Amino acid sequence: MKKLYIETYGCQMNFADSEVVASILKDIFALTGDVNEADLILINTCSIRDKAEQRIHKRLQELEALKKKRRDLQVGLLGCMAERMKEELLETEPVLDFIAGPDAYRSLPQLIAEARQSGPQFNVMLSEEETYEDILPVRYDVNGVSAFVSIMRGCNNFCSYCVVPYTRGRERSRSPKTILAEVEQLLRDGFKEVTLLGQNVNSYHWNEGGEEMTFAKLMATVAGMSPDLRVRFATSHPKDISDELIETIARYDNICKYIHLPVQSGSDAVLKRMNRSYTRDYYMQRVQKIKSLMPDCAISTDIIAGFCGETEEDHLQTLDIMHEVGYEYAYMFKYSERGGTLSAKRYADDVPDEVKTRRLEEIIALQGELSAISNRRDVGKRFQILVEGASKRSEDQLYGRNSQNKVVIFPCGQAKPGDYVEVVVHDCTPATLFGEVIE
Repeated sequence: MKKLYIETYGCQMNFADSEVVASILKDIFALTGDVNEADLILINTCSIRDKAEQRIHKRLQELEALKKKRRDLQVGLLGCMAERMKEELLETEPVLDFIAGPDAYRSLPQLIAEARQSGPQFNVMLSEEETYEDILPVRYDVNGVSAFVSIMRGCNNFCSYCVVPYTRGRERSRSPKTILAEVEQLLRDGFKEVTLLGQNVNSYHWNEGGEEMTFAKLMATVAGMSPDLRVRFATSHPKDISDELIETIARYDNICKYIHLPVQSGSDAVLKRMNRSYTRDYYMQRVQKIKSLMPDCAISTDIIAGFCGETEEDHLQTLDIMHEVGYEYAYMFKYSERGGTLSAKRYADDVPDEVKTRRLEEIIALQGELSAISNRRDVGKRFQILVEGASKRSEDQLYGRNSQNKVVIFPCGQAKPGDYVEVVVHDCTPATLFGEVIE
């Protein structure tokens, strides 16, 4: 059987998509972890930021050298970048034999065959229905402990800086029956943790025959399948994090006490230009609701530095909201204009790059302080840890995460991946906790 090598860039949704692709092609290609023995190389891309796209272009140039040595090798590009750039990619990247958008993965066998016979092909048609709900993903390159389960696709929010609604289409939710069947299979296969995924996962909604399933109800149903199963979710939008959902997370011990709640900016003026559909005050009300019911809940966020028209006062308001919330972790980026988005059409990218860089550095520095403060609070505390594997630094140590999604490293002892262990924390860095297993 021919060999398939997949490289995945970007978000967790892309990794879940790559598992779907591996399933679609499993009767034609066997997966390999060695790019040099592959007959087909697939690059699953992210288009959220310009830096991500530049990284893909560089990788394609590297693969072009490999392809010159192996004339039968095929290279395909998948995902958001494929959808966004379409024909341009085939013209500027001669290494590519075909491209397929996020809703076109079922056509891959045909694209591969036609590209070999007739030259470069592409299919980037968006769908209002495709969820791949009937395809059981091939779990590869995983630890056998944690798995992603995609429950919806697309996005209806149209944040002014974001390409997702244009590259992944409008929101559509997957049937809860197929979601629960996938989780059941993961339980049978020995997995101990699932992360429910969607571009805006807490807007999940299913209604069939008068039977309604909200995201909160789905979370409760999945959590109720086994007390030994940890449940996480990503990524949420502040406008949709309802009281029902917060109360559900608080009620179930095995729903992890960790919420990723992207704020993007602390300034109402910037949030309005971003089309984020909430104010700073509303966002803080949601944070206060979370902390009132779950004082131990960790909150992480996304922050964009230097968005169109951002003033120094706007930037200071972002630093202020970081202080006010006390985030455990943050994904922090400079604004990069994406063609076709509302902000590219409506607003000037008028914050100088050196100002963006300085503001981002201040955000990163502050988040380092906040992460360190949060981790120091955990020294001396006991946590239940789900063991995920061996530490990268030492074979004598294991690592896992607590409910708050913090990485904890501890001596191996008798524990193995998939075990739950009680660990007392005795030291920390801003990024990691260190502890000892309590026998």
